[in-house]
Amino acid sequence: MRSERARHNKIIFSGTVGAGKSTAINALSDIPTVSTEAVASDDTARLKRTTTVAMDYGVLNLPGGEKVMLYGTPGQERFSFMWDILSEGGIGLILLINNANTAPLKDLEGYLAAFKQFISGTAVAIGVTHMDRAPEPGLDAYRSHLITLGITPLPAVFRADARKREDVAMLVKALLYTLNPGLSDA
Repeated sequence: MRSERARHNKIIFSGTVGAGKSTAINALSDIPTVSTEAVASDDTARLKRTTTVAMDYGVLNLPGGEKVMLYGTPGQERFSFMWDILSEGGIGLILLINNANTAPLKDLEGYLAAFKQFISGTAVAIGVTHMDRAPEPGLDAYRSHLITLGITPLPAVFRADARKREDVAMLVKALLYTLNPGLSDA
């Protein structure tokens, strides 16, 4: 009797430097994560001591043997070549935007443009992080900006604390429900 191979899904986490991509994958992964953190040597050093230079990787185990592979991209544009490489074969994008940045709506616009082709064939869910430090713009401003940009269907937009497994899981569920509205919550 042939054993059936478990199905694997690949979700990409991307977004601004310091938005919490590595932290989110750590919070959600059922295995110790693989990380390519290096000491920040450019403007990023003003925001944080280390930064992802290639990728982060984790795995979320689902009932029935399915696995969701979690890939985090570097946030710095100089490593943007990794965005396409890591997106290959992905089923969707979790986009994290640091609300404490100077122009988070501009950041949102830039990442949506960079991932436009990938998103057009998959889906995106947006997590706005650091709202505890910078409550504005609010989620309604994000939704309005997405409408102004003509993004359809309108993606799910949530306040998210990347340290909390339940917040990151909510983003993944929103993405999966967008891809397949008939999914159950089991």
